[in-house]
Amino acid sequence: MVYGLAALDASGRIADRAIVRVLGWRSGTRLHIHEGAGLIVVREDGQGVFTVTGQGHLLLPATVRHWCGLTAGDRVLLAANPADRLLVVHPPAALDAVVVQLHTAVLGGDLP
Repeated sequence: MVYGLAALDASGRIADRAIVRVLGWRSGTRLHIHEGAGLIVVREDGQGVFTVTGQGHLLLPATVRHWCGLTAGDRVLLAANPADRLLVVHPPAALDAVVVQLHTAVLGGDLP
């Protein structure tokens, strides 16, 4: 896995070329993008309707951003699996849920 952090711009663009490059995606690479359990899953798909931009950026569709409560300036955790050419985008709400669950387990219940 390869990780990155990126901020979403006003048009839903993630401008992390390093993650795109490690996945082997180039300008015009067709992608399938969907939401699942609060995460955004992006896969290379020759039949996909979304593409990597000419500048090598990933543009998240407005519908997916809305489902995940993402707005301009939000920072997301990117988890790339180069072997499967798969990217999982973790919005702040999903990260909050994981962190709260982990802290609760480690701290034994109520958070201070």
